Amino acid sequence: MAGKKGQKKRFWSDEEKVSICAQTCAPGVSVAQVARRYAMNTDLSHKWLRDPKFAPDLQIVEEQTAPEPCFLPVEVVDQPMVEEPDPAPAANATSGHSMIEIDIAGGHQLRIVGGYDPETLARLIRGLSV
Repeated sequence: MAGKKGQKKRFWSDEEKVSICAQTCAPGVSVAQVARRYAMNTDLSHKWLRDPKFAPDLQIVEEQTAPEPCFLPVEVVDQPMVEEPDPAPAANATSGHSMIEIDIAGGHQLRIVGGYDPETLARLIRGLSV
């Protein structure tokens, strides 16, 4: 940025440097992703990470980012509480199969009719709930 006409060199405060370095230690986040987020060069963030003044304490970061286990509410019912009209006549052909309805955070509803692979379904739900 400093080499372009009319633009000045950016200044990063110590608090910003510490915050940016801490973000690079989050699970599933790379240094390049954080650098792109702040429109900066990856080498600069690596330089800050080597500096003990800005490098985050990994033990504290682990404690803050460790996922806490939680339970999801589950309600088992014989039939759906609200009967909706069938959108197509082909849906009547599957009425003899089992059906699962899952309400996902954000108001989305997942409806599985017929046979399914439990592991694949679990991966799908995990992917949709993120």
